[in-house]
Parts: sequence; structure tokens; C-alpha cells
Amino acid sequence: MTADDPLGRLDDDDYPAYTMGRAAEMIGTTPGFLRALGEARLITPLRSDGGHRRYSRYQLRIAARARELVDQGTPIEAACRIIALEDQLEEAQRINAEYRRASGEPESPATD
Repeated sequence: MTADDPLGRLDDDDYPAYTMGRAAEMIGTTPGFLRALGEARLITPLRSDGGHRRYSRYQLRIAARARELVDQGTPIEAACRIIALEDQLEEAQRINAEYRRASGEPESPATD
């Protein structure tokens, strides 16, 4: 497949392939919940030429995690903050592991 082939983009986690209705259906929530995540700036859907929201698989994973937390009783604002902090921690751990590999240090086991 070439870069100009639209089917090649379906493997791209960041490609905004899903409409709001389909995205909500896939993660078992409502379009209003997805709008709330956008208002909280947890995810920012892209817009189609017609102005409709489009979501990527990556954004759907984040929204599904937010839904889990909200379903457990966490307020949406707190859920968004938790997810942002989890993402920052994961990135810091990835960078730390890269530094260790580059310096020849053994990697420490991951902690939960």
C-alpha cells in the first residue's frame, strides 16, 4: 500500500476513522460523554470537512479508560487528571528506560 492509499491509514492508531456515534457505541457510552471529555481537554477529536467530530483508536482507548474510572465513581474531572498523570508516568518510564539502555545500565523491573 502507498501513503496515498486511504486503506493504509486504517492501521494508523491516530487516524480519525470513527464518527461520534460509532465511537460512543464502541466504548459503550454516549456522545455526550465524548463531548465532555473534549470539553475537559482529555481528547480533542479532529473535524471532518463537514465539521463532524472524528475519533482515532488511540482516542477511543483513552475514552474507554475514562469511562472505566467514571463507572467506578470517579468524577469526570478527576478521571481526566488521573489519565493525564498515568500518561506522563508512562512517558517518563519510557524515557528512563531509553537512558538506561543508552548508558548500558540494566533495566529495573517495572513496578505497579
